[in-house]
Amino acid sequence: MILSKTSEYALRILSFMARHDQEKFSAQEMHEKMQIPERYMRRLLTKLANNGFIKSERGRTGGFVFAKPLDQIIIGDVVASVEGIETESYCILGFSECSFDHACSMHEVWTETRDQVIKLLTMTTLADLMKKEIKVF
Repeated sequence: MILSKTSEYALRILSFMARHDQEKFSAQEMHEKMQIPERYMRRLLTKLANNGFIKSERGRTGGFVFAKPLDQIIIGDVVASVEGIETESYCILGFSECSFDHACSMHEVWTETRDQVIKLLTMTTLADLMKKEIKVF
């Protein structure tokens, strides 16, 4: 499992907001600071807002803010909300049939690795990332 550009951008947006928690940024300001294509940025902000991670405050001093505490924003939930998390077993080598009966050479290694990545995503919050000062993407 490799995160898509959509997930990368969503996590970049949230980590940027978390690092500047006392400030509000418009979509235009975030676009300029993060160099994410503006239309893409606006769609992601809408998705993140619709899924309850952030909210928009209107007015002269408005902008985007978190809708809930950072320790309640689970990274796996963010990824799932913008693109979904592939939990079904599929062949990393691209074979159409890769099951336990006809497993490819990478099947066991990939299954174990995929499960560890999914576990990591579902157990890590945005607050955890900020405490460790990990820069997401």
